[in-house]
Amino acid sequence: MGGQALIEGVMIRAPEAWAVAARRTDGVIVAERRELPRLSTRSWAARVPFLRGILVLFESLNLGFRSLAWSAEIAAQEPGEDHEGAQGPQETLGWQLWVWMAVALSFFAAFFMVVPATVARLTAGESGLAFGFLEAVIRLGLFIGYLWTIGRMSDIKRVFAYHGAEHMTIHAYEQKESLSVETVLKYPPEHPRCGTNFLLLVVIISILAFALVGNPGWLVLIVSRVILIPVIAAIAYEILKFGGRKQSQLLGRWLAAPGLWLQKLTTNQPDPDQVEVAMTSLLAAVDATESDRLITSGAIPSVVMEALAR
Repeated sequence: MGGQALIEGVMIRAPEAWAVAARRTDGVIVAERRELPRLSTRSWAARVPFLRGILVLFESLNLGFRSLAWSAEIAAQEPGEDHEGAQGPQETLGWQLWVWMAVALSFFAAFFMVVPATVARLTAGESGLAFGFLEAVIRLGLFIGYLWTIGRMSDIKRVFAYHGAEHMTIHAYEQKESLSVETVLKYPPEHPRCGTNFLLLVVIISILAFALVGNPGWLVLIVSRVILIPVIAAIAYEILKFGGRKQSQLLGRWLAAPGLWLQKLTTNQPDPDQVEVAMTSLLAAVDATESDRLITSGAIPSVVMEALAR
């Protein structure tokens, strides 16, 4: 079980399906459900360590951009406007999706990989030790500074609150609690399997990997920072997956600790309305039998039930 915060909404990814839910300006919650792509759930590649991490990375980007575009359209709808006029998350973007994914990956590679290496090279010169240390400090500083900076923006603060609502709802579900707004709100907004943890692992592993590459010529320096990203992401995914299995043990808690600390920057405490949206997304994502069980055993708000009935 995982997910992503959206614009006035939440995406939840269950074992067999994913769902999006967003609140319109008139307070109505809109939800849609789609089956997960076969590639990451039922293909042979999904069972191969390291290769599955690369598949999940690209699929997460795919689902994430589709969900964001859909939620932006729903959140911008006027009161009384029929949500059926909005494109579903599966249809949203089309070829533009690949353009935005390329832009996002290019920004990440340039800003967090190439820029630190370039600045360190220009500053430290040929000194391998000084270069490695400076590159690591710059990369980590840029990453944390970027999250802190965007977290000051009012719109992003709301997205981060939905991020917290997503985590708290998943916590309640994984602890087999009866689902209600009050139950969800008692859990922390941080979660050990969060994508923030994954990104932090990518940054940390990149520091170690690039230390092995050393301080080569300019061409090798820049190319290595780009082509090693999939390899680093695959390693980070396996560590995150291992930590998730061991989260009740000391090793799992130790692996999750840096990411949980960093989530203080990427999650905010949600209000009850935001929790309702996260609950809607989770109930839409799980299968019908599980959804009925959660509804029967919990205290589901009427606005959530209305969204699920549409």
